[in-house]
Amino acid sequence: MPKDVYLQPGAPDPVLSDEAVLRLVRRHAPHARSVTAIDESGGEARTYAVDTTIILKTQRPHRLRPRTSLAKEVVCLNQLASEPGISVPRVLGYGRQGSSIEYTCMTRMPGVAMSNALVDGHARALALADLGRTLRRIHALQREPFETSGLFLCDHGPAELRARLADLFDEAVAQIRVEAPVWMLPLTPDAVAERALAALPDTTLRAALHSNPGPPHTFVDPDTGAFAGLIDFGDAYISHPALDLWCWPDPTDRHALFQGYTVEQPVDDVFLQTWRVAQALAALRAIATTPALGPPALADLEQQLAAWSAG
Repeated sequence: MPKDVYLQPGAPDPVLSDEAVLRLVRRHAPHARSVTAIDESGGEARTYAVDTTIILKTQRPHRLRPRTSLAKEVVCLNQLASEPGISVPRVLGYGRQGSSIEYTCMTRMPGVAMSNALVDGHARALALADLGRTLRRIHALQREPFETSGLFLCDHGPAELRARLADLFDEAVAQIRVEAPVWMLPLTPDAVAERALAALPDTTLRAALHSNPGPPHTFVDPDTGAFAGLIDFGDAYISHPALDLWCWPDPTDRHALFQGYTVEQPVDDVFLQTWRVAQALAALRAIATTPALGPPALADLEQQLAAWSAG
């Protein structure tokens, strides 16, 4: 799996003036009136909210990296735009200003990121189930338009998928060594990773993936908690669909997501085996990064290990 490398770390990263933002936006939305907010929480991109319905997203030059691309996000959003049951921003325009500004002008997703919303219990389960249904519809799209764009990294065969997961397991185990959380399983984290990778079946199923459809990119209604849509496709790539289903650290959330993913159509046994490997990865990552989720993540790992032993 390619490592993240910032291609021009010393490049200047100026914040655009309101006038400059409005000049770009008015190329595609002539009646835009004012900049209302600026958000840099995306890391690789900066977004400018314009009026109440428009976002101007710019690539931060010093955070440019091979796997993140505004052009790639535009391809994704345009492919998803006419698909029923998929709620994503709509592209109004894409372009460049001079040699340093790359931008996308798009509609603003209503609601707030789930990471900033208090959504619990039944409402949370329903929102995650709707996210699962959305991901299933995205994964059902034909791969050809994504592949022919030349913008998407792809795990072509079982060996490449295995290598990607091995790298991710290595990262999670290394982080556990650093954080030294309470560990109650008889197998070491390294041995758990080995057991998980040994259980990974050879599969050629591939789809265009969001990459991180987690709390920062899943939007909900702040009052009801209802799922509103999914944003930020700049890290999209092509691989096994199960790799879009592991980025929620809480096992309860992941199972609600999977329930929605399979409610309209079940998955086969090979998919299920691959998903279980991804869940083991998610559990190791949660143990390393989120102490409060350590006990349920360990319990989830224990269930996975028992299933592999029984199989």
